[in-house]
Amino acid sequence: MGSRGLIGGLEMLAPLSVDEERHLHPIIQRGREAATSLSEHEFTDALQRRRLLRQRQAGQEAESLLLRATCGLVRTRVMERGYSFGNDDLEAAGIEGLVNALRRFDPEQGTRFSTYANYWIMKLVNQAIQQQVGLTDTEMRLILRLQKLERTNPARRLSKRDVAAGLAISQAKAVEVMQMNRELTSRRFESTDFDTVADVNQPTDLGDAPSWVIDELRRLCGQDFDAFWQFTFRTMSMEEIARAVGISRQGMTKRIERCRRAVRESPEAARLQAWFDHQ
Repeated sequence: MGSRGLIGGLEMLAPLSVDEERHLHPIIQRGREAATSLSEHEFTDALQRRRLLRQRQAGQEAESLLLRATCGLVRTRVMERGYSFGNDDLEAAGIEGLVNALRRFDPEQGTRFSTYANYWIMKLVNQAIQQQVGLTDTEMRLILRLQKLERTNPARRLSKRDVAAGLAISQAKAVEVMQMNRELTSRRFESTDFDTVADVNQPTDLGDAPSWVIDELRRLCGQDFDAFWQFTFRTMSMEEIARAVGISRQGMTKRIERCRRAVRESPEAARLQAWFDHQ
């Protein structure tokens, strides 16, 4: 199993297959039971104590393997939120969520660890974003609900009336939430490091990207907006984008090309091209 780099000081490994993960579950369970026995009882039988110590060690190693093989999920979720991999606060939050998930994970429930961990990773990443931007709990919840609404209608530009109906709030509140979401979206790109790309003239601060540019590209690209943005500004290779999304390079290439075609055919094509030309 090959290494895929480091995140939060942990060595990332390739994801485990379902069978590989299931093989670890009884080892983890026996290790936890052994750890409990060792902490609660004094064993005079040296052989029994050594057996429990071996089981505890095997369980800890299995948990470590499961943790490192799921680290890539942190990278994926951080990037899906629109931030570059390397945002230390979000990276740390995602790892904390992953560790919390491992502590609470019950292998006997039959759920894949990555499925269970996803909730905890997103929970803590969203909390870190909220703290970075200075939003209240209520504001963050409304923004997340708006973003979910946008994902279910990727080809449609939502009006304040649509948002008000979808979130069950007033139109005045909908305007406020839409503005907070635009500000959050613009802020997201400030963390992207373009200095490492020598052959592209990047904007000095993508946080300065006009909201109309981001809104129009999101409307045109839908769920592939983040991938299109990352590829356009060369912050990730096609292989890295495809791996993060979980599809083949060929499939990702086709999706990026559809985005590019939609941008070229957009009524705002000339205006968008002029903006890109100045970056």
